Amino acid sequence: MKNRHMTYPVLAAIAGAAVAVTALATPGSGVLSAPVLARASFVDPVDIKIKIGDGRQEILHIRNARENVVQQIVISPGGQTGWHSHPGPVIVLIKAGTMTFYDGDDPTCSPITYSAGQSFIDSGQGHVHIARNESVSVDLELWALYLDVPPAGAFRIDAPAPGNCAF
Repeated sequence: MKNRHMTYPVLAAIAGAAVAVTALATPGSGVLSAPVLARASFVDPVDIKIKIGDGRQEILHIRNARENVVQQIVISPGGQTGWHSHPGPVIVLIKAGTMTFYDGDDPTCSPITYSAGQSFIDSGQGHVHIARNESVSVDLELWALYLDVPPAGAFRIDAPAPGNCAF
């Protein structure tokens, strides 16, 4: 017979870790709406290979891709998403306004800006970042296609601030 008393400290440690991560997470602000517009799974197994040509020359290869999610996000002036990552790559389209993107791995916290009509790919897979609307008068509207999301699972993973930016 297993010792059930040994289970309680393990469960307490797991619960404590979950609370600690939640407490360290950086919540977003000024998000006016973020409806999920569609969620669907591939009918047949799909392998996706994406090459990101932004200087990193990163190749993302997803074997047996799972669900995909489309979300529209509107952020008011001065608002931001909070630091987070995604389980898989994300194709981001800027519909209105300007998005300022900060990479959690960039020690200089250099902003990258994307304007209406532009798009980019976030590698996901643990890549921590934050998106901000640094405008003083224009809402930011973006559409995101999250690739390779766990079935019925989260497509956003909150993260603590990495410490590379002053905000």
